[in-house]
Amino acid sequence: MKSVLIVDDEIDMALAIKESLKRCGFKPTVYHNPVDVLSELNLADFSLIITDMKMPKMNGIEFLQEIRRKGMFVPVIVITGYGTVENAVDAMKLGATDYIMKPFSFDSLRRVIDRILPSEDADIVAESPGMKHLMSIIREVAKSDITVLLSGESGTGKEVIARIIHKNSLRADKPFVAINCAAISESLLESELFGHEKGAFTGASERRPGKFELADKGTLLLDEVSEMAFPLQAKLLRAIQEREIDRIGGRSPVSVDVRIIATTNKDLLSEVKKGNFREDLYYRLNVFPIKLPPLRERREDIVPLTEFFIKKLSQKMGRAFEISDKLKPYILERNWEGNVRELENFIYRIAVISKSEVLLPPADDLSVRMPAAGRAEEYLSQAEESGAGRMKDMKRDLIINTLRETGGNRTMAARLIGISVRTIRNKIKEYNISDDDIKRA
Repeated sequence: MKSVLIVDDEIDMALAIKESLKRCGFKPTVYHNPVDVLSELNLADFSLIITDMKMPKMNGIEFLQEIRRKGMFVPVIVITGYGTVENAVDAMKLGATDYIMKPFSFDSLRRVIDRILPSEDADIVAESPGMKHLMSIIREVAKSDITVLLSGESGTGKEVIARIIHKNSLRADKPFVAINCAAISESLLESELFGHEKGAFTGASERRPGKFELADKGTLLLDEVSEMAFPLQAKLLRAIQEREIDRIGGRSPVSVDVRIIATTNKDLLSEVKKGNFREDLYYRLNVFPIKLPPLRERREDIVPLTEFFIKKLSQKMGRAFEISDKLKPYILERNWEGNVRELENFIYRIAVISKSEVLLPPADDLSVRMPAAGRAEEYLSQAEESGAGRMKDMKRDLIINTLRETGGNRTMAARLIGISVRTIRNKIKEYNISDDDIKRA
């Protein structure tokens, strides 16, 4: 539940806004004097501030100035009752996220709020002070066209944040295009990025635009940019600098207008020192660096994240799951080396094998324990080497139960377990799992 601070010296108005926000699922707090707010509250505890423009001891503009002077980037909606565009423009220049004119309907206020906090509702849980502060910075950065470099361990949500930046930017109605630089071979990556002309190489039967062109006027996400081959980095640097690309086999450059967001799970500066990454490209990408913390450093978010995933899974599976008191200390004690992604996969797995809607810790951790992303197949083979027949039976049961929940859909079951479709096929054969085993309740 998001906390909203309402600052308005008109008691009736403040209470009316409070009641409306409560009905919409927010947790509102009312203050009538901004001076008291600044002395008594930690503004980082709030997801949004709604303030009146005209107040006796400190007006809305002065209050906004003081908030920003303190380095707080909480979104602020300014309410003005005088119909003066100048006041609203001044507020926006000082960092107000939006404004609304009196008189207004509460539906219009809710639309403004939804515009400011859309993707947080969909994708991000930020209850810890550090993550709240980071999200407030991210929302401010989103409004500019600045190049952003997102770093952090695998599973910390770098792509989710990239999408939030795009959704809250002036390019939100334009394309968001992502390319994983680690998942495409060097020989294909150039064509994927810059496109090619018909006949440029064997198999190029028609002109094909690259990701830069597809993202024109929008945002291009260069996922795991540290994995890009060194020779191709020079071409990427030129595209960013010149705002134009050369299709493979093309005769003239093509102008492009894209905002660049890059992600990496490596220390990119160390890669520069090792000679693996171009220094000039590093400085082109590292204009506004944002480092996402691992889950073990934001433990206040673990239970809310779990509840968020349970709610999503309940809707998906048509079951009313809930977290038990026993599960909370269990998840708080783990280090979650795979971060948010590992936590989400863990919740999926215990839900899949749970006979009850109240989710409990696994009776034997090994029955659902899987490693961080990218090592699931290795884990399965090691588990059977170390655990004899009992472990094999447990893994067989996990696969059968998952297939039952997905109606026999192997692709969905593989994703829920955290392995490849090829691995689940091999395990089905190895464990002699038949259609009857899957259908049998």
